[in-house]
Amino acid sequence: MIRTVNPGVARGRLTPPSSKSYTHRALVAAHLCGRSASVLRPLDSNDTRATARGLAALGSRVRFAADRWQIQPARKATDRRRTIDCGESGTTLRFLTALAALSDRPVRLTGQGRLPARPMSDLYDALRTLGARISTEHEDRALPCTIRGPISAGRIEVRSDETSQYLSALLMALPRVEGRSEIRLRGPSVSRTYVQATCAVLDAYGIRIAIRPRAYRVDGPQTFRAAAFTVPSDASSAAYFWAAAALTGGSVTVTGLDRRWPQADLALLDILRRMGASVRSERFATEVTGPVRRGISVDLTNSPDLYPLVGVLAAGVPGGRSRLRGAAHVRLKESDRFAATARIVRAMGARVDTAGGELRILGTGAPRSISLRDLDDHRVVMSAAVGALVAPSPSHVGDARAVRK
Repeated sequence: MIRTVNPGVARGRLTPPSSKSYTHRALVAAHLCGRSASVLRPLDSNDTRATARGLAALGSRVRFAADRWQIQPARKATDRRRTIDCGESGTTLRFLTALAALSDRPVRLTGQGRLPARPMSDLYDALRTLGARISTEHEDRALPCTIRGPISAGRIEVRSDETSQYLSALLMALPRVEGRSEIRLRGPSVSRTYVQATCAVLDAYGIRIAIRPRAYRVDGPQTFRAAAFTVPSDASSAAYFWAAAALTGGSVTVTGLDRRWPQADLALLDILRRMGASVRSERFATEVTGPVRRGISVDLTNSPDLYPLVGVLAAGVPGGRSRLRGAAHVRLKESDRFAATARIVRAMGARVDTAGGELRILGTGAPRSISLRDLDDHRVVMSAAVGALVAPSPSHVGDARAVRK
């Protein structure tokens, strides 16, 4: 489905939907309670539904209502192999891989789109060290795979330079394992704020994690408190409206964001300030007023999902020179977001140099209309739509169905 995006100035006031990252984490924690627990204000999306369906395959009963998903105690287990389709959700895959390793019955995981080719070997190796048996059906792909536990407590090492989801998955599962486990990190850490979000959710469910430099200690078994968890509003969704205001010279106020919950994409506010936009924040309301006036040099290692959006902002600063550094793992997302960002920037009429694994962007004072009809990564599609707002005539961006993710 191709969307036509007309040029215009972004103005308004809005409350964003609930956070997808927190919905995933709350669903997993509710499942691990072993008792009835509620997730309030969940984000209903393709990815969160994939996690909910996966938890049902692992034994929980999930009842869906508009503002409450109820996770019921596990049904009586069966001996048959269970299959989980993770859709295109990397979070679902990593989290449910670790949960599957808690069971002494085989669980088969599959996926769609680019998911079977996304990195998993380091998480598999960590779980094998703890006693899981994991087999894949293709040598060059992570999926389909079959996992059988149960795992035991122990010391493991995981890469922290590809994704933070390996660590988050282990932190969610290991509190249910008897004994002391220690997770050591290998390589520079990426997406640290997402790990902070995991620890915040675990804390809300009564789970204690000992955090040390480059290591995490988990004592078990611990009991997940059967809490009613209210999912906070989503900074990721808000980011596109703030960016639209900054790029077009408009003004957008986002309400309802609780800063007590860590969210990586709140980093955009500092980026917008540095680029010359006005940012005014109160506790539950933040107003961004454009335009952006200067380029930026920024390391996006801990906020990799902002990569395409910051690229679009940089492209729209007339004569501004920007440098997007770090975040090498953006190539391993739903699409190669490094290449996709460069493509959008060029489509807008800006110049970009991709040498050295960085994007060096020279912004344009004469943006062009965008015609990118084959985009299928939700972050890339939404970023291109923001860039289209400063075009001289309507742009065509797709696939719009990707934003359902």
